[in-house]
Amino acid sequence: MKRLVLILATFGYGGCGSTASAPPVSPPAAPVAAAPAPVAAKPTAVAATVTPPVAARHPYTIKSPNGDREDPYYWLRDDTRKRPEMLAYLGAENDYARAILGPAKPLEDQLFAELRGHVADSFAEVAEFEDGYWYQRRFAPGQEQPVLVRHKGKLDAPEEVILDCNELARGTAFYALGNAAVSRNGKLLAWTDDTVGRLQFVLHIKDLTTGKVLPDTATNVHADRPPELGLAWANDHKTVFYVGKDPTTLRADRVFRHTLGAASDAQVFIEPDGQYYVSVKPTKSHKYIQIALSATTNDEIRLIDADRPTAPDRVALPREADHLYSLDHLDGRFVIRSNAGAKNFRLVTVPDGKLRDRRAWRDLVPASPDVLVEREFTVAHGFVAATVRKGGLRKVEILPAKGEAFFVEADEPAYAMRVQDLPDAGTTRVRYQYTSPVTPRTVIELDVATRAKTVLQVEPVPGYDAAQYVTEYLHARASDGVEVPISVVHRKDAKLDGSAPLLITGYGSYGSSSDPGFDLRQLPLLDRGWICAIAHIRGGQEMGRAWYEDGKLMHKRNTFTDFIAVTEHLVAHKYGAHDQVYALGGSAGGLLMGAILNLRPDLYRGVISAVPFVDVVTTMLDESIPLTTNEFNEWGNPKEKAAYDYMLGYSPYDNIKPQAYPSIYVRTGLWDSQVQYFEPAKWVAKLRATKTDHNPIVFDIDMAAGHGGKSGRFDRLHDTARYWTFLLTTHDRPDQR
Repeated sequence: MKRLVLILATFGYGGCGSTASAPPVSPPAAPVAAAPAPVAAKPTAVAATVTPPVAARHPYTIKSPNGDREDPYYWLRDDTRKRPEMLAYLGAENDYARAILGPAKPLEDQLFAELRGHVADSFAEVAEFEDGYWYQRRFAPGQEQPVLVRHKGKLDAPEEVILDCNELARGTAFYALGNAAVSRNGKLLAWTDDTVGRLQFVLHIKDLTTGKVLPDTATNVHADRPPELGLAWANDHKTVFYVGKDPTTLRADRVFRHTLGAASDAQVFIEPDGQYYVSVKPTKSHKYIQIALSATTNDEIRLIDADRPTAPDRVALPREADHLYSLDHLDGRFVIRSNAGAKNFRLVTVPDGKLRDRRAWRDLVPASPDVLVEREFTVAHGFVAATVRKGGLRKVEILPAKGEAFFVEADEPAYAMRVQDLPDAGTTRVRYQYTSPVTPRTVIELDVATRAKTVLQVEPVPGYDAAQYVTEYLHARASDGVEVPISVVHRKDAKLDGSAPLLITGYGSYGSSSDPGFDLRQLPLLDRGWICAIAHIRGGQEMGRAWYEDGKLMHKRNTFTDFIAVTEHLVAHKYGAHDQVYALGGSAGGLLMGAILNLRPDLYRGVISAVPFVDVVTTMLDESIPLTTNEFNEWGNPKEKAAYDYMLGYSPYDNIKPQAYPSIYVRTGLWDSQVQYFEPAKWVAKLRATKTDHNPIVFDIDMAAGHGGKSGRFDRLHDTARYWTFLLTTHDRPDQR
């Protein structure tokens, strides 16, 4: 895992944490038809009478081969998370947050009710067929956690509940489901879950014929995304492979083989190089179990014979500098996504036995400077389909076994598609998801032979009328002349005269693109006349691989200046009032927020920074901290002088200076393993001690969650309601700036 979350879906926040025991809340009786009247809130008086906590300063020197630095707030790091002085400070911050936002609790409750009203009380995802069963994940009325069910043979066959996560979550303060996989004979279910929020999952196995949970288990297990990457059953129906973690760094670096009933598990692989993360998954043919090793700049896949699970693995394509690839196998051939000779990747096919002979590779999707082949592709007996990115937008390209390749297109100006990798190799239809800033997630199947489309499901959003909203796709000119895409969404009746409040979100790291998709959590803002925009800044891959490379390592500053350019463009073109601009980002997007706050605090009235990666140099110097060694190729290795100086020049914590900052809301989780809680804690403490204004900094710590906050589908809306409460009360404060 990287410092990567999806904050508010398109914003980038969501993920693995939950408070599972919150009672269900009834939705409003009627949909919201027009902009709701805000509940009055008076934070100004509170801000004037409540004193924020002041963190103690203790001398501490951070050693580095390129220079030592003093860090008087280093004491806030406590790996045990038990030190009384540290906990007292976090408690004081939470008390202050409650004091600042407490008077606006009626508004927060109203926002939560609006958000809850847009979430369907019950919901079932589209079923997938595999090994004789239709598998489906559904949510029962009022329940926070998913229920996994299946139907034998036909969808109208009786439903069998194979896992009820609501029962598993009962009595816990936190619950998150990781991965789940059924053995090929349909008799055993393996799954992983986390009840702490530290992303150290526990393996369980259930006998589906008896309903009994077996004593077989393992701890410190890695749960991957997408979920098919975390567990893999061999074809003997009794052996399952899973990924373990280094107990200190929590890097997913080893693979274990568990045999049903065995007292201990065999470690079949460990990766000593700290740059790599490890995952496992079966190939579509079920001939192999893949052990996939992924670093920032290269990959390696090892194959285990799924019929002989105790046999040694073999390397598919050995790792080499700057070669990134992934593969699948079906019908006696491999399909490979590779950047060999293709900066934006290509998709090739090669017969068994010739995998390493690149002269035998045949292009399915050839290299192109204008088309990026994304990670998602699927193989079936009759076709290959891939997600590709063209002009900054994701599309689906279909390559029939017989006939010409073609694209699936759309009419909206901003949208995102992605192909789904269905487990059934015999399907004759391509299933893909479509969404846009105004179109909820839609699952569609396309018949490859006739090209006829069938809409299987439109995600239900109670109280939402798409006809009341509009999306736009714009471009801003960056400081070096590059055109930066922007996705914008607003109500049709919103004012575009330079008077509206404007929220801009961004991420810009790891090549992770911020796609323009629907997010119901924006609706309370949109219905109050806000304009919401996504800045598709460098560091993502919206415009191809070069877009990513121009926003990493020694080009990282482009990420920040792109975001600033987007802000200036939107204000200049009257998408928002110059004194009513807000920004939001999380994790590596929190780094973005910290950087723009130091560079151009005058542009923003308020900023939300969730689980922010803000102490870049100190963290990257400490290889005991989770994620550090794997990310030298993303940020740089500060043991090298040039990288140290460059990182030190933008690290948010190190560049706080005496100046006026806008109002800031910071969110973290005590058990975060991806961006440790002490990074935002130190950042907030130093900001308070340095800044020259009187605008509040609200530091909100979830003492029972990790990087992703809450994961219950209703519970997580409380976080969103809190974010929007901060924005709306900041917007209403007459004394701001």
